[in-house]
Amino acid sequence: MAHLIEQMAYVGATPWHGLGNQLSPNQPLEVWQQEAGMNWQIQESPVRFMADTVGHLGTIHSFPEQKVLYRSDSKEALSVVSQRYQVVQPCEVLEFYRDLTERSGYELETAGVLKGGRKLWALARTGQSTAIKGNDVVNGYLLLATSCDGTLATTATPTTVRVVCNNTLTISLSGATRAIKVPHSTHFDSQAVKKQLGIAVSQWDEFMYRMRALAERKVQWTEAMSFFMEVLCDTSAHDPIPNVLPNKRAMEKVQSLYEGKGRGSEMESARGTAWGLLNAVTEYVDHERRARSSEYRMDSAWFGQGAVIKQKALDAALQLAA
Repeated sequence: MAHLIEQMAYVGATPWHGLGNQLSPNQPLEVWQQEAGMNWQIQESPVRFMADTVGHLGTIHSFPEQKVLYRSDSKEALSVVSQRYQVVQPCEVLEFYRDLTERSGYELETAGVLKGGRKLWALARTGQSTAIKGNDVVNGYLLLATSCDGTLATTATPTTVRVVCNNTLTISLSGATRAIKVPHSTHFDSQAVKKQLGIAVSQWDEFMYRMRALAERKVQWTEAMSFFMEVLCDTSAHDPIPNVLPNKRAMEKVQSLYEGKGRGSEMESARGTAWGLLNAVTEYVDHERRARSSEYRMDSAWFGQGAVIKQKALDAALQLAA
């Protein structure tokens, strides 16, 4: 089975998904482009098809409403999209960070290609960092990702990473993500996105204030079970716990992570708290959830069903602490 990741690169410790080529710190974007497998362009061609006719090979026709996107290096087809589809090139994903890394203290930590080029991303540390209850450190990041097959708008997402376990979480308050999304029907203006992100990134303090509140909120066993049922099994937090658990394996795994098996679960901030509940779910999604490979799990945790589960866990934890 082909891997989802064509290539990727990182600096520092091995990233949470355990994949990629290690770089030394402070490499120029041109090196990142080469080592992350992003040194190619998305090119386009009209859609053409062959109509068979009796006794002949057929006549080639065009379909002007759509176009084929393909890689400049391998000529491999990536997708068929409408003529209105605005392409974001691999180099643009990295270029987005140039002024942020050169003047604003950001540092690229990982970048790469998923699904053979259909998804592209880069992740940079913002320099923001908060310790919860003394030594449970959470760092701030900015994720920029896009696709060329219509599955993902170009999206800039303020993200956190809990150091002790490498759990990733999108910054979200009041049920609304702080991600900036640019649909492919419009031009991607990186400077306009960064202006909007200035507001989102400034909400770091408020978000971490809420996370500290989760670490102060002690939970009972019945509350913990109701939390996991709500997040993993779509039941109401007030419903009685059934005798036969739906999604039994996930429930058992998350419960074990919460009760001491998870990385950082024995820290004062997490033991028996709403913060511990949240991190049990994020660790399950990022590191333990069944997937065909680490690449599939990563894709889900950032862009798919795994991201949805983590958002549900965050919303439910904030409700507990309200």
